[in-house]
Amino acid sequence: MSNQIKVGIVGYGNLGRGVLEGIKKCPDMELVSIFTRRSPEGIAVNDKNVKVLHISEAENYKDQIDVMILCGGSATDLPEQGPQFAKMFNTVDSYDTHAKIPDYFAAVDQAAKESGKTSIISVGWDPGLFSINRLMAEAILPAGENYTFWGKGVSQGHSDAVRRVEGVKGAVQYTVPIDEAVEKVRSGVNPTLSTAEKHLRVCYVVAEEGYDQAKIEETIKTMPNYFADYITEVHFVSEEELQVNHSKLPHGGFVIRGGQTGENNKQIIEFSLTLDSNPEFTSSVLVAYARAAYRLNKEGQAGAKSVFEVAPVYLSPKSPEELRRDLL
Repeated sequence: MSNQIKVGIVGYGNLGRGVLEGIKKCPDMELVSIFTRRSPEGIAVNDKNVKVLHISEAENYKDQIDVMILCGGSATDLPEQGPQFAKMFNTVDSYDTHAKIPDYFAAVDQAAKESGKTSIISVGWDPGLFSINRLMAEAILPAGENYTFWGKGVSQGHSDAVRRVEGVKGAVQYTVPIDEAVEKVRSGVNPTLSTAEKHLRVCYVVAEEGYDQAKIEETIKTMPNYFADYITEVHFVSEEELQVNHSKLPHGGFVIRGGQTGENNKQIIEFSLTLDSNPEFTSSVLVAYARAAYRLNKEGQAGAKSVFEVAPVYLSPKSPEELRRDLL
C-alpha cells in the first residue's frame, strides 16, 4: 500500500518487540526501522526485512517516518526521549509515572508545538484505557466512587525488588485482587478500602543453595514500600518450576464505579482486562494510537495530547461511515 503510515520504533525490549508484532497485524502501517542505544548488530529481530539502526541516526529519518513509537522506560528513558523526539517526529509513548504526568505532558507539549508535531503521551491500559473508563464513569455517575484493581498479574518492579534480596536466585511477584474487596465494590456499598485491603502480594522464589529460606521470607515480607504493608505470600520453587509456570507476563484488572441515580438506585460501571502478555497488549494500544497521532497531525493539531483528548474514531483503520454502519 502506497499510503501506509510509516512507523519507527525507539527501544527494543518487551514493548518494542510487541510493537513490531502489532504493526504486522495492521495493513495500513509499515515499519521503517528500529532504533536502539545498543549495538545494532547485537539486536536479534525475527524478521530479516527489519532494519535496526543506532538511535543517533534517527534524525536522518525525519522525512521518512510518520510516527515514532517510543518504547523506553518511564524512570529515565522517556523524560529525556519524549521531548527530544517530539522536536523531530509525531510520537506515541507509554509514560506511566502517574504523579509526574502533568510535568511530562508540559515538556513534550512545548517541544511538539515548536516543531508542529503531534505527541500522544501515557498510552497503554493504565494509564490509558483505564483512565478513559475512570473519566467516563465519573462523568456519567457524578454521585459515586471509582475503584481500580490490578491483576492477577506480574509486577515487574516488585519482582525486581525480590530478586535483589540476598540469597534469591530468581523470583516472580504477582499482584492479586482480593475477591472480598472486589465483591464489596460490585455490590454498590462503596466501601473505604486501603491498598492492602484491595491487593495480595504472592511471590514465587528460587533460593540460592545454602541460604536460609525463613530469613529470605522474612526479608521479603518486611521490605518497606513494597511488601511491609501488604498480606504477602512467599512460595519457594525450583528453577524449572519458575521457568515453566512463571515465565510469561500476564496482567489485567478492573475499573469499577459504584454510583447512584435518582432517589437511590444503585448503578455499577465495570471495565476489565485479562491479558496473557502485558507488554504485547500495551504495544497494541500504542500502535492504535500511532494511527491517531498521524491523523491528528494531518489535521494540524500540533502539541501533546493524552488519551482524553483523542476521539475513538482516530484509532480505527475504518472510516467514520464504516464505523457508524458496523459498530454504532
